[in-house]
Amino acid sequence: MSGQRHLKRLAFVWEKQPVYFITTCVAGRRQLLANAAAHEILCAEWAEMRERHGWAVGRYVVMPDHVHFFVAPLLDGAKPLGTAIGKWKEWTAKRILKTVVVAAPLWQPEFFDHLLRSSESRGEKWNYVCENPVRAGLVTCTQDWPFAGAIDFE
Repeated sequence: MSGQRHLKRLAFVWEKQPVYFITTCVAGRRQLLANAAAHEILCAEWAEMRERHGWAVGRYVVMPDHVHFFVAPLLDGAKPLGTAIGKWKEWTAKRILKTVVVAAPLWQPEFFDHLLRSSESRGEKWNYVCENPVRAGLVTCTQDWPFAGAIDFE
């Protein structure tokens, strides 16, 4: 069998206020994201997700070749998760590729999403994610990594 098999996204979620953990990677794992210009573009597009797609964006970490972030649907009018992330990837790709002048595609076609079932799970996931720059040898302390933060919620 060729290629990777991906799990199907849940059609229904019974959590009252679900929070998803998202990871998406740069195509070819090119190191294009850990710079001020890309960071600004990613944050600007995350800030627009609330209005455009009905999704609030929480904490995030931008690594050189991938991003991690938390999202939560607004109670009324949230578009499907795949649609919202797909549009975010489309618009960030257009802007970043124009800025760094490299060939498309920017993102790998898929993204990873994980439904967090408790605030404890979110805390554990955040602790793991915010340590990524330290584990990668980019900084010695998580607070020194300039490409992390929060948009709509902690």
